[in-house]
Amino acid sequence: MVTKALSASLGDGELSQCPDGHGVFLARADLGALIESENDWHRHAGQHTAPMPRITADMTAPPAGKAPARAWVETLFE
Repeated sequence: MVTKALSASLGDGELSQCPDGHGVFLARADLGALIESENDWHRHAGQHTAPMPRITADMTAPPAGKAPARAWVETLFE
C-alpha cells in the first residue's frame, strides 16, 4: 500500500513526513538549512528574564501558558 507523505515548507526547502509515523524525509541539500535553522533557534532561545513585579495581596496567579518547544524542529509539526 502506498501512502502520500505530508509536506511542510522548510525555509527554501521542503520537509516530508510519513503519515504513519515512519520518519521525516528531506533532500540532502535541505539538511544544511535545517541544521543552521536549529542552531539559530537555540542561539536565540536562551533565558530571557523580566523584572519581577511588585507582589501584592490582591494579585491572582497568572494563567497557565503553553510549554515552550524544546527544539525548532518541534515547531514544524504543531
